[in-house]
Amino acid sequence: MTFSIVGRGLRSGSFGVAITTSSICVGARCPHARAGAGAVATQNITDPALGALLLDELEAGFEAEEALEHITRGRRNLDYRQLTVVDNQGRTASFTGANILGVNAESAAENCFAAGNLLADAGVPAAMTESFALNEEAHLAERLLGSLEAGLAGGGEEGTVHSAALLVVHQHPFPLVDLRVDWHDNDPVGQLRSLWTAYEPQMVDYLNRAVDPTQAPSYGVPGDE
Repeated sequence: MTFSIVGRGLRSGSFGVAITTSSICVGARCPHARAGAGAVATQNITDPALGALLLDELEAGFEAEEALEHITRGRRNLDYRQLTVVDNQGRTASFTGANILGVNAESAAENCFAAGNLLADAGVPAAMTESFALNEEAHLAERLLGSLEAGLAGGGEEGTVHSAALLVVHQHPFPLVDLRVDWHDNDPVGQLRSLWTAYEPQMVDYLNRAVDPTQAPSYGVPGDE
């Protein structure tokens, strides 16, 4: 049903998630990230509340493993959940319940963790973390998206994916990158790549509009000189 990667940019201190699934609007439910804290993916039969709870634990200073243990302890319906976490030191943790759909697998590497369920090939998460490790100089969004593409090339889901999302936070309480393809018949990851290609050159401009409008370029629309 879903495969994803959470990651940390070692030099930038940014965090993010790239994810794709066969259902609609994955970006509305599954990727979570908070500046200074970390990133979380909640998937399979998803409870979005777990993302915020995990980020609260990370922000309170708990390591990834501790945060995950705290929010899973005694919680109902965990057999249906798949969770991955990366904290602000690059430590990772995961939980995969007993009722996860189809072939499921995980892969941990430095500053990242990939996981999936209903996979066409159990090697998909490993392909994703290998891609992440090979691209250290790139922007975190590029590394995460490249990892998602590597997972797709490595077999992807058992069925067709239909939505995809890319989320990155850096120094501010709002995302630096928040791109979503809520539905595409056969290539949401390709559409997400097109969005990132269009957005990347404008990313800093939009950040400047929030932080210091005097340094921001014009919007280039009628009436805006």
